[in-house]
Amino acid sequence: MPARMSGPRRLLAPFAILAALLAASPAWAALPSWNAGAAKSAIVAFVTAVTSPGPAFVPEGERVAVFDNDGTLWTEQPVYTEVAFSLARAAELAKADPALAARPAFAAVLSGDRARIAALSATDLMELVAATHSGLTVDAFSAAAAQWLAQARHPQSGRAYPDSVYQPMLELMDYLRAGGFQVFIVSGGDRDFMRTFALETYGVRPWQVIGSGNVTEMVEADGGWVLTRTDKALGDDGPDKVRNLALQIGIRPIFAAGNSDGDLQMLQYATGATGTRFGLLVHHDDAAREYAYDRQSAIGKLDKALDAAGPAGWTVVSIRNDWRTVFPDEAR
Repeated sequence: MPARMSGPRRLLAPFAILAALLAASPAWAALPSWNAGAAKSAIVAFVTAVTSPGPAFVPEGERVAVFDNDGTLWTEQPVYTEVAFSLARAAELAKADPALAARPAFAAVLSGDRARIAALSATDLMELVAATHSGLTVDAFSAAAAQWLAQARHPQSGRAYPDSVYQPMLELMDYLRAGGFQVFIVSGGDRDFMRTFALETYGVRPWQVIGSGNVTEMVEADGGWVLTRTDKALGDDGPDKVRNLALQIGIRPIFAAGNSDGDLQMLQYATGATGTRFGLLVHHDDAAREYAYDRQSAIGKLDKALDAAGPAGWTVVSIRNDWRTVFPDEAR
């Protein structure tokens, strides 16, 4: 349900009163992949409140929603999509450069031995990401990412990665946009990587994508100018998400959705001010249809944020209980 605080924070009408009315509204039908329940009712109640005349109304220009990507909009298990891209690109680079192939991390990738690859340390992975994400123009990097995404498949489901998105979250983004919201992605993933598919997959334009990346330099080439990605990385996780969204959006969001501790500060920032606000956490608890993980997971760890959800009034979405379907191909 919408986040609540004492004092000047405006409260939505009691859930029990609204539930029956909302279930019969056109807005309710806009989220067909969501099961009837507290989570769906809270979302509809929030959007109805901030878009209707009344004490909770928010002018359209101030309706800003931010979404994490990995684990919130598409699957992040068993390995982040961008890491899978880095491994594939690292193998290509190592084949073309014997010196690179001799380095332990690249040798492991080139071997194709899953056990050796799985044993790579965080430092090894950072080395691979640094090598595969720098030293080329932004356009060249984006082209490489787009080419890989066009043919790569999820190792367990066999879906194309852009088809590994969550249908209920696609509906939620469309529902917010229909209510006059500007929808942004604020993710720890590389911004140029996400921008290759964000418009077609999510309806999110490149300027609405905020993420990690590399410092760029403007370089003269072939009679023109290009941006080249250097090896200096820029992060966008935890507190950095708040700093970057404040810098690039300039308006505090009134809606934030995430799924891990890396999203904690973003949800705190979005809901920690006056007015009617909404925080949402996707809880991965459906091993049959997707994955089940939270506090102990090395990927998408949800621990501190889960503890904060209750006191903050955030809505915790259970994939098992709240989503009628998970992936788009299940909804067809």
